[in-house]
Order: sequence, then structure tokens, then C-alpha cells
Amino acid sequence: MIVMAVEQFLPSAAAGALLIFVITRFVPGAVWMLPGLWQIVFSLGVFSSCRFLPRPMLAAGAWYLVTGLACIALAGYRALSPWAMAIPFGAGQLLVACVLFFNSSGAKDEE
Repeated sequence: MIVMAVEQFLPSAAAGALLIFVITRFVPGAVWMLPGLWQIVFSLGVFSSCRFLPRPMLAAGAWYLVTGLACIALAGYRALSPWAMAIPFGAGQLLVACVLFFNSSGAKDEE
């Protein structure tokens, strides 16, 4: 099931890589949007993989979508701040880890 979830995620990862290439190559004035766009594309990957993952993983997809939109809403130089990627990505990965931990069979066996 993990392999199928990763396969569902790969198209969004490829789209994100192509998006980075196209924006940096042809529209360098829009590079400030990349952190927000990356988070939005990542959320689409999470949403597409949700059918193979626990239902609460939708919260992680929603997290990345909301933080990506907020990052674009910041606009300008602030969107390229390392914190614009570090905090949303770190918190999102912590959310993913918690969802997977609390929905794993091992966590239920310990109770």
C-alpha cells in the first residue's frame, strides 16, 4: 500500500519540479511565489495519496494547502523567507507523523 501511495504522489512531485524549472527559467520575477506554490502542489500530492492512507491524513493535505495560500498572500520578499518553508513543512511533517503513529496497528496494540 505504501508503494501505491507513493505512486499516487509522484505526478504532483513531477509537476512541482517542472513548475520550479519553468518559473525560474522563464518568469524569474515570480520566483517569490515558489514556496507557496510548492506547498499547494505538495497538498495535492497528499490529497491524491489519501485513499491509501488513514483518513486523518486529509488534515495534513489541508494544512499544506492553507499554508501555501497564506504564503502567496504574504507576497513580496517575505514569501522567500526560509521560515515560509521551514515552519509549514516542519509542522506538516509532524502532523503526518502523528497521524501515522496514532493510526498504526502498533499504537493500538500498546493500549
